[in-house]
Amino acid sequence: MLYENELKALKKSGRYRTREVVNNDILDFASNDYLGLAHKKELHTSTCQELSELPLHSSKASLLVNGYHQIHKDFERALCEANGFKDGVILGSGFNANIALIDTLVRKGDVLFMDEKYHASGVLASKLGHVNVHFFAHNDMNELKNLFLKYSEAKRKIVAVEGIYSMDGDILNPEIFEICERDDTILIVDEAHSSGVIGDKLMGVFNYYNIAIQPNHIKMGTLGKAYGSFGAFILASEHIIEYLINRAKPIIYATSLSLYDTLLAHNSLKFIVQNREDLKTEIKIRQKIILEELDIKIDALILPILINDNKKVIEIKNVLHHDGFAIGAIREPTVPKAIIRVIARLGQSSDELRLLCQKISAIMIK
Repeated sequence: MLYENELKALKKSGRYRTREVVNNDILDFASNDYLGLAHKKELHTSTCQELSELPLHSSKASLLVNGYHQIHKDFERALCEANGFKDGVILGSGFNANIALIDTLVRKGDVLFMDEKYHASGVLASKLGHVNVHFFAHNDMNELKNLFLKYSEAKRKIVAVEGIYSMDGDILNPEIFEICERDDTILIVDEAHSSGVIGDKLMGVFNYYNIAIQPNHIKMGTLGKAYGSFGAFILASEHIIEYLINRAKPIIYATSLSLYDTLLAHNSLKFIVQNREDLKTEIKIRQKIILEELDIKIDALILPILINDNKKVIEIKNVLHHDGFAIGAIREPTVPKAIIRVIARLGQSSDELRLLCQKISAIMIK
């Protein structure tokens, strides 16, 4: 077979992957459905009711060719209002959003500075031939400042970071905002894992640090995590959004986001805004349980535990699965060293989370 040797090597190293159909009979601490909204039937029901009253149910085309509907525009406006940005655009996925941002914004003569733990979609985009990229040590602002000095002659400087990092679960160093403002640098913040989870209004890291939105700020977020839907959004100045709409291939050449996913995400945004105090309380309860049971402080709802063995993480995952818990077993090369990744999602009760933490503690002691 064409790739037999490569597949054998993956199996031998413990890096072989398979698709597994979701088992809804076990407790879900693996998915990125942070607020449990994917299980809120009232959101689904109201979305279907709204959609059924429209003359169509499909977006039918790209945003620029008869595929931009009032549903899209209304949601973009709501996102801007909730996050304090001037303009926005929604598109098919967070992966596509990162490709769109990096491929489009980094031009000849520009330099891109990317956190070494930035999402794989951004890393992939940075490997395109025209992109001059330099990675800096994770959350290390001193190294970033030194790189700025080294490449001071760049036509434009662009920095790409995450609000909450998807594997480590740690929060963005706030000094990044001051550095980028001082050096007139475009700042891309991937808020896939922070939007809907942190901040007084649960709008993410800009909200968490109470950052006044500037023309150089760009916020990307996904709808398939805290919002319980599918798709992504980019929020920025009117100027940058105008440029993206005219140049970003994942926006120009893709069918616009489905009307159902857009409506569902909009309804989820309304739910988050209306219930933010209750949601914040539940998030704090789960963070407290993890601190009490495992002596680990988490910044959001991602709990990573270092195992450093590709095969061992699968064994732990299987043991917990047998006990009725789904968790993530993240292996190299996705992470430098294998981890088990637990999502303390609100879709499961605090008592269930405590029991899981106790089981993990017992496994680690062994």
